[in-house]
Amino acid sequence: MENTKYMNPYLAWILLGLLLLATIYITGRGLGASGAIKSYAIATVETIAPSHTQNTKFYQEYKKEHSGNPLMNWLVFEITGVIIGAFLSGLVSNRLNLTFEKGPKATNRMRIIGAIIGGILWGIGSQLGRGCTSGAALSGLAVFSTGGIITMFAIFAGAYMFAYFFRKFWL
Repeated sequence: MENTKYMNPYLAWILLGLLLLATIYITGRGLGASGAIKSYAIATVETIAPSHTQNTKFYQEYKKEHSGNPLMNWLVFEITGVIIGAFLSGLVSNRLNLTFEKGPKATNRMRIIGAIIGGILWGIGSQLGRGCTSGAALSGLAVFSTGGIITMFAIFAGAYMFAYFFRKFWL
């Protein structure tokens, strides 16, 4: 197995905290991803079916809250920066490849199907929960929100419970 060099996790932790602090100071809000995904989805629907967006209450309410182009949202720029940053990080550290990390019993097909199902569940859950885990847990903990603390415990408890059932794919 290849010995890959990663950033020191304590330095990454401090840098993430500083980024979160700067984000809260500059925007008055924390970090999150689901708002950007919603903006991308709304822009796509507006492009493909403009009459549908004009006749649907959800899109009309969104337009009232976010005047103008849905892609002119700071969360869209955040996620675009994350994608570009991840690409550049992989390029600089020589880790840019299209291989799947998986256990010996998992197949590429299982990983793709799992990623698609996980993405759909994440999208549904982030809408039902009015935000994603990064927004609820990281940003909530940053401001000592009770909801953020409960969310973080629930995320880790849920991950440990699911890991027990799916560990056989990695062993």
